[in-house]
Amino acid sequence: MYCPSRNDRFETCGVLTHALQSDRVARMSAPYLNGKIVLITGGTGTFGRAMVRHLLSMPKVKRVIVFSRDEYKQSEMAHEFKDKRVDFFIGDIRDRTRLIRAFNQVDVVIHAAALKQVPALEYNPSEAIETNIMGTKNVIDAAHDRNVERVLVISSDKAVQPINLYGATKMCAERLAIAANSYRGRTGKTRISVVRYGNVIGSRGSLVELIEKQKQTGTLTLTDGRMTRFWLHIEDIMKLVTKILGSMEGGEIFVPKMSSLRVEDVMRELAPTCTIKTIGMRPGEKLHEVLITEHEAPRTKDLGDMFVVVPEFHPWTAKPYYSKAKTFPENVIYVSNAPQFLLSRTHVKKILKI
Repeated sequence: MYCPSRNDRFETCGVLTHALQSDRVARMSAPYLNGKIVLITGGTGTFGRAMVRHLLSMPKVKRVIVFSRDEYKQSEMAHEFKDKRVDFFIGDIRDRTRLIRAFNQVDVVIHAAALKQVPALEYNPSEAIETNIMGTKNVIDAAHDRNVERVLVISSDKAVQPINLYGATKMCAERLAIAANSYRGRTGKTRISVVRYGNVIGSRGSLVELIEKQKQTGTLTLTDGRMTRFWLHIEDIMKLVTKILGSMEGGEIFVPKMSSLRVEDVMRELAPTCTIKTIGMRPGEKLHEVLITEHEAPRTKDLGDMFVVVPEFHPWTAKPYYSKAKTFPENVIYVSNAPQFLLSRTHVKKILKI
């Protein structure tokens, strides 16, 4: 595996931090979203709430629609967000007819709805398939039927070389999203792309949240001391999604540049007085996160604050993707234990912003 120099490593990991320093500039410089109606599937989740808040910070966004099946969480959000531009739509992505109704006059769809709990999906595989695969297909079909301009599918590191059902369903969702660009032909309207990322700091059920809960007992559970993970703040994802929506051509997989840390280092920094108990790897769990594979790397471009995996087959356009962008280093795999991405324990508090 090719490994850049130490200086290259810190340049790579620092790009995202530098690019996302000015929150106000990022919010106010999204001309594509001016006058647009944006719908978020799974809009009551961690990502959805954060995305709604981010979109409402842009005064020229015309309307934000929260689409989800949880009416109680929608009522909570209605109390939280008093902005008249927010609307709520109860529905399930398994119901294509309901999606077609919801997508009426919508310009942008951010598809975040999914079943995500690995053990639960192993026990209920048909439910995972119906929601994560068939639900994504329904979103894509409804978007084409309603001539939605842009659809961005939220994916996961678990979709890369999947070892559990959740990852396999997200991989299928990615493939559906990319191939669906063919439906528009060369003159159609609907562009569909994917954004793929790893651990989100501040999300519900995240490792940081788990550490805070376990800290009260004095003992933290660790599956393997070698385990590494990429880390990204929820607010940084919002800014990247905004940027992607304005630049996507359709068919790409966008991957933010992220720093990696050992899970044990994070635990020792967040709970220095606690005992760490190693319990062994859980079924369906990976030792390290992979975000760009060796197969994808040759068609991956460097956009500065993120990478973009260009579609392998793109019959819907003869236009070259990002022809002026730098290519991904040869023989590199974007994996969390690679020396060019993995940072030491001294960087934990800086990366986690604590």
